[in-house]
Amino acid sequence: MALIIVGVVLVIIILWFISAQRKLVAMDENINNAMGQIGVQLSSRWDALTALLDLTKGYADHEYKTISDTIKMRTSINSNSSAAEVNKQENMLTEAMGKIMAVAESYPELKANENYIKTMDSVNEYEKMVRQSRLIYNDSVTKLNRTIRMFPTSIAAGMLHITSRDYLEASEQKADMPDMK
Repeated sequence: MALIIVGVVLVIIILWFISAQRKLVAMDENINNAMGQIGVQLSSRWDALTALLDLTKGYADHEYKTISDTIKMRTSINSNSSAAEVNKQENMLTEAMGKIMAVAESYPELKANENYIKTMDSVNEYEKMVRQSRLIYNDSVTKLNRTIRMFPTSIAAGMLHITSRDYLEASEQKADMPDMK
């Protein structure tokens, strides 16, 4: 009889562990997916920024070279990237965008250019998508971090080497970013 009870308890523990593992893996994959989406959208923003840079080429050669150098320093963001890497990319984007905006302010004919306006609209749209993906990422991180801190799932997380993830922080530069229209 005791052997049956031990067997039932063991089966319950194994089933719980499998369930906890599946839940943790699903949460981890949600975070990876959100990070991948951020990477795609940041890449699109960089492409739009490059198009803006090409539009400014004839207006300010020094600024063109400076912004071009910033764009060349970009790295790809993928599902395995860290929050720090994303924050670094966003800071670089914000810095380059600020420089392009300064050029546009100095040259009203550039700011009135139809291609410039369309490209700025694209940049703004990509920014909205990145913002939404950041919210999804941070929400997914909250769920995972909360789950792996709670007993008894913390035991399974420790055994599976699933650790807490960092949040994406809003950059101070972004808070001070001028309106892009």
